[in-house]
Amino acid sequence: MPAQILETNAAPFETADVDPVTLDIIENALRNARIEMDATLVRTAMSPGIREQGDAFPLIADRSGKMIVGQFGSFIDGFLKGFNGEIEEGDMIFLSDPYSCEGAVSHNNDWLVLLPVFREGRLVAWTAMFGHQSDIGGKVAGSIPIDSRSVYEEGVRIPPVKIYRKGEYNEDLVKLVLHQSRKPDWCAADLNALIASCRVAARRVDEMCARFGEDVFASATDLLLERNHRAMKALIEQSVGVEPVSFTDYLCDDGVGNGPYKISCTMWREGDKVILDFEGTDPQAPSSINFLLNENMFKMFFGIYMIMVFDPQILFNDGFYDLVEVRIPEGSLLKPKYPAALAGRTHALGRIFDILGGLLGQRAPEFLCAAGFSSSPHLMYSGFDKKGEWFQLFQIGFGGIPGKPFGDGPDGHSLWPGFTNIPNEFLERYFPMRIERYEALADSGGAGENRGGNGIHMTYRFLEPGIIAIHDDRWFTYPWGVNGGEPGSRARKVIERADGTTEVVGNKQDDIEIREGDLLHFITWGGGGWGDPLRRDPELVGLEIRQGLVTPEGARDYGVVADDKGAVDAAATETLREEMRAARSESDSPFNTGPDIETLRERCEEETGLPAPKQPVWHQHVMAEAAE
Repeated sequence: MPAQILETNAAPFETADVDPVTLDIIENALRNARIEMDATLVRTAMSPGIREQGDAFPLIADRSGKMIVGQFGSFIDGFLKGFNGEIEEGDMIFLSDPYSCEGAVSHNNDWLVLLPVFREGRLVAWTAMFGHQSDIGGKVAGSIPIDSRSVYEEGVRIPPVKIYRKGEYNEDLVKLVLHQSRKPDWCAADLNALIASCRVAARRVDEMCARFGEDVFASATDLLLERNHRAMKALIEQSVGVEPVSFTDYLCDDGVGNGPYKISCTMWREGDKVILDFEGTDPQAPSSINFLLNENMFKMFFGIYMIMVFDPQILFNDGFYDLVEVRIPEGSLLKPKYPAALAGRTHALGRIFDILGGLLGQRAPEFLCAAGFSSSPHLMYSGFDKKGEWFQLFQIGFGGIPGKPFGDGPDGHSLWPGFTNIPNEFLERYFPMRIERYEALADSGGAGENRGGNGIHMTYRFLEPGIIAIHDDRWFTYPWGVNGGEPGSRARKVIERADGTTEVVGNKQDDIEIREGDLLHFITWGGGGWGDPLRRDPELVGLEIRQGLVTPEGARDYGVVADDKGAVDAAATETLREEMRAARSESDSPFNTGPDIETLRERCEEETGLPAPKQPVWHQHVMAEAAE
């Protein structure tokens, strides 16, 4: 039974005439309120993941729950369908369980606060904010066990509950939830930050309604949604054909020895509507890499990708959702059956963006982007220091962003454009570690007319014994290049022990014991290249040698001969490029994925120092036993 909204004023909203100036004022006021939500959050939160990195997502929605401004699409639809209760003025909803809201949040670490905004007894809007909590209990510090077999192992699960009921704070509920965390002080501050952000936005909505009237505000939000609908309708008609196009990519492994896992998507248009069908995607994994992909969330991913590639001037909101149909097979990696583990869903989430890039440019290859969004690398480090005090770090790392039609991919950048790195000075001040290297890894971005972004080589020296966990991907398969561009390099992780020994460690591994003085080389993937590398300006390659982004050896991938100072030998460069052109074989595919899967398996241990993942075995009996 869907949620029941209790309004003391039953008067319906009247359609009002909204002149262009008023519409513009309301639109920009909503944008500013969304920015104010972020500002409130970072000034109030305590965890580095939210305060320093910005791992939180705001939203202001209309009275029906459709996002007007925000970053991550609307979570409210899934909640409203799954909440069996009444909602009235003074209530505030708190939740984290993905299975209770159709995957509107995708693992237990993401705490979501929803605030219905009432005025004169009528619901006029929603504000919402969710943020990743650094620890919510469970079997490992950080609460993202890569080898979990069910969601029950992944920390406290919060169903939709009222943290405020008619304005009264549920203190006992909060005490119960915080009691599960290894870092309750961070969680308490972060939760207060989420609440404060929602209240700030609600206050701004109330001010707009007071200035213009509730009917004008409601009509303005309708107009903003309609404008987006018209723009996206035209964009879909121009960019998506009626003939199906398909693309397949892979998650490298599941952290328990199996892989790679296939994600397939086929896209076509029927009338005004685009269909995105994930038939052919592999069944769910036995570990935590499953991603409960909410259909509306994927519509948002599709829409924002379309807008950023084809027309960045379009205001992004939820107005176009009826133009997109998403089909995801039950029991697949992207729609696992309860109680499948979900904590490590970030890798599949990142791969979805690479798949969108592979789909949307096939009709017009000049708009193709290479691969490189790929994942969101995590490092966790925890233990007791010499004073006996508990420390715990959750950090998101960055890889290389793909080369694109209009330029190079940024070096060492986040999957989410609003994220920032944790400053090294912050890490060294608050955690027992020293950062000995933090640099873009030369030559890791795929060669192309537009270069793929380089990955990051970050070296940590641990000053206290403890436990680390590493979660990353793109160590087995390559971030592919397009239109003649080369694949980017793969990720790898290496520990230099204080006793002089060296070991390669997996890119999805928990419970790695660290001793004082050990070094971790945390190396992320590079983005794939775009376009023929032999068309890149040799002087630009020379400049990048001087900047440390390309080596003289790497310059030869562009057919450029240069010394270690970046001085280009023009005659030798032209000769080398002629030789490289003559040796090429033609390809009908715009994609360069590198070696096929079987070749990668054969070469894996020699090239990466790690055993090849085994062909996945579908542990359907695990889910059947859990259901029984």
